[in-house]
Amino acid sequence: MKYYFLGKSGLRISELALGTMTFGTDWGWGAGTDEARNMLDIYLDRGGNFVDTASGYTNGSSEKMLGEILGERRNRIVLATKYTMNTHQGDPNAGGNHRKSMIRSVETSLSRMKTDYIDLLYLHSWDNTTPVEEVLRAMDDLVRAGKVLYVGISDTPAWQISRMQTIADLRGWSPLVALQNEHSLIERTSERELTPMAQEMGLGVVAWSPLANGLLTGKYSREDLQQRSKESEGWSSRVTMMANHGMLNERVFNIVDEVKKVADEVNAPAAHVALAWLRAQSSVTSILLGASKAGQLESNLDMLDLQLTEQQLQRLDAVSAIEPGFPHKYLNDPANLWGVFGGVAVERR
Repeated sequence: MKYYFLGKSGLRISELALGTMTFGTDWGWGAGTDEARNMLDIYLDRGGNFVDTASGYTNGSSEKMLGEILGERRNRIVLATKYTMNTHQGDPNAGGNHRKSMIRSVETSLSRMKTDYIDLLYLHSWDNTTPVEEVLRAMDDLVRAGKVLYVGISDTPAWQISRMQTIADLRGWSPLVALQNEHSLIERTSERELTPMAQEMGLGVVAWSPLANGLLTGKYSREDLQQRSKESEGWSSRVTMMANHGMLNERVFNIVDEVKKVADEVNAPAAHVALAWLRAQSSVTSILLGASKAGQLESNLDMLDLQLTEQQLQRLDAVSAIEPGFPHKYLNDPANLWGVFGGVAVERR
């Protein structure tokens, strides 16, 4: 296990994080207390120190379970949680990014997890309504009060995050140090704006859904996926969800096929190959691993032993490549570069 600084902070986090959205069975699936404790033990024994939850995960059971099983190990981990999601249907202030929602969520999280402080508090999802100054000042107040040590953001447009980071810097408020967003071989569109923004603005990137809802585990064949995409209901609710969200298409099938080919070459599970590709991306600070069973987690942690060749990484890059879109495609067009630099090569050292 390697450790990296989180963004431009001094906080050290492990390259693999333990996602605990599966802790609790309130949603009809997930792990009970004993299985969750077993997963936490395995993760910590392998050198992990970065545990991620959220106020809304399994209706709060995830945080409660962590409060029960962490015990004296609390201070040796970096404990991250999130606020935003509505916790009381019908109450307009029980969710959102505003100060009332934030403070109530943090106080509840502290109580559930039996801790005096949260290492990293994320804004979970942008609500498109709360003034950014209100969010940033409330976060800074929590940091100054010692209830939160660092703040981050998730699932928010790049332009909004860069604006917030600039305002925080100008006003001397606590900066955002982490960005959590979806990133995998199948979902690479964050590389257009979010990833370069995070690098420029000093946020460490934490990738969620690295196996694309299980598509990159290789357990579904191309034939299964193609058949499932044509049906309205079938043998897997997860695959049904993928089909309904337009995730089952020729590009995805090709990516899964290539991952399986590389897996055969290195004699490793397809999931290890997908995780190893993401691990090789210098822009990614930590990868969130989620599992409902200890065996799944242990298997995914074994990917630390896998190193893909440069050629294999390039093949995976090629099959999963995305269109850069405007203005990136235009700015990197040879004709435009010639017009800007006049045919002279200019490089940064």
